[in-house]
Amino acid sequence: MALRSCVRPLPLSAGAAARLRGAREGLRFTSAKPSFEVASTEVDTRENEVVAPDFTNRNPRNLEQLALARKERGWETSWPSREFWRRLRFERTQQYVEAFVEDPRGNVIVSASTREWAIKRHLYSPRGVVACKNIGLVLAQRCLEAGINFVEFKAVVPWERRSDSFQGFEKAMTDGGVVLREPRRIYQ
Repeated sequence: MALRSCVRPLPLSAGAAARLRGAREGLRFTSAKPSFEVASTEVDTRENEVVAPDFTNRNPRNLEQLALARKERGWETSWPSREFWRRLRFERTQQYVEAFVEDPRGNVIVSASTREWAIKRHLYSPRGVVACKNIGLVLAQRCLEAGINFVEFKAVVPWERRSDSFQGFEKAMTDGGVVLREPRRIYQ
């Protein structure tokens, strides 16, 4: 009670008092006049168009994307060849289908397998032709998300290329947007 006696009500006009009463009843009054004004001064954008004389590209894959990077050739007698930037490998085992993209040193960059529960639970069989097509679609999406648009794709065993599962995988990768051939290196 002592605190209430210290607080004096503010003198309000009749319109303000009506607005407060309306606010208590669930009505809301707004002003038709904007509460801010747009500055009419123009911004000078000439500074943004100046090109820096020294430029350092910090993208390690830039030369690959421009087809200027060196490909590791290795020995001519080594098989399979290591002359690629990114290689796509497709493997079928007795139980599973696996596909992955690797670099010349053998490090796996992106992979997809029917061993993954998220893929396996949507398949009837983890090793059929349909599984190979789905692995191709999933791997193509993961490659594009990782920024890999071109991969070198050669069958490790040449007679595998004629199987339906291999052709289904290859078609799914190309339909997914990945080019299964790397651009030729520019030697200039």
